[in-house]
Amino acid sequence: MDKIAVLIPCYNEEKTIAKVVKDAKAALPEAVIYVYDNNSTDRTVELAREAGAVIRHEYMQGKGNVIRRMFREVEARCYIMVDGDDTYPMEFAPEMVDKVLHHNADMVVGDRLSSTYFSENKRPFHNMGNSLVRASINRLFQCDIKDIMTGFRAFSYGFVKTFPILSKGFEIETEMTIHAVYNQLQIDNVVVDYRDRPEGSVSKLNTYADGFKVLGTIFRLYRDYKPFGFFSLFALLLALVSVLFFIPVLAEYFATGLVLKFPTLIVCCFVMLAAIQSFFAGLMLSNSAQKNRRDFEYRYTLVCEKELRQREEK
Repeated sequence: MDKIAVLIPCYNEEKTIAKVVKDAKAALPEAVIYVYDNNSTDRTVELAREAGAVIRHEYMQGKGNVIRRMFREVEARCYIMVDGDDTYPMEFAPEMVDKVLHHNADMVVGDRLSSTYFSENKRPFHNMGNSLVRASINRLFQCDIKDIMTGFRAFSYGFVKTFPILSKGFEIETEMTIHAVYNQLQIDNVVVDYRDRPEGSVSKLNTYADGFKVLGTIFRLYRDYKPFGFFSLFALLLALVSVLFFIPVLAEYFATGLVLKFPTLIVCCFVMLAAIQSFFAGLMLSNSAQKNRRDFEYRYTLVCEKELRQREEK
């Protein structure tokens, strides 16, 4: 087991990868630097190997797939994940490592949004998207995470080996943030500088397509992690629709003693039944979610015990 592992997912980053690897080695001399190539067609692998990185491959395209491979294969007490585009200064990495190794942090967020991100990033829709995602998650999950989609993070062994990765692409950062918040893992924040990509380096993030995927991930995870709130909201909306359409029918009945709109009355009854079903579905799924949390705590304890044994054997 490595003490510190630097994980760099890469796809066509020949302009910057050598510098990122060298900066990582300078900032964390005792770390092992892993570059996981995701089907690059340029000189990314060659330059990373020359800079001293351990090269591994993930052939299923997508950042989420790369991170799944990294988390499965690498064993370390502390993991630093950073993008290969040289947008994150590695001099902040030692502070992030310290929070994991000596302050029990499960995930450390490299917070760009509290420093230079909005002035350095030249893509206004990315700025708006980051703010929207942060506000949505903090509101839905009652938390205060400063940067949801940062690619610069540190993790404990326990987090890495118990995190179920379901996303394939860039929505992975949103998924890991919600996972940590929901399971009450210790999340620390380190404000880091951000610099825009150097000239000739191209972002792989599609503002609109990946943005909608991120919003879809938030929707899906809120449904999975907070089913009572999710289905209660639907129940409330359905009940309101039913009542609004029922009021004219009831008013006509009081005025004439007759039900003049039987189809509307029947639809109102079915909509109200759907609202009741949605409410009770939320109750049942909430019990299932609580069981999943208990199972997670058990798995997390087993993983932490395994890490402790490995450290004692060394």
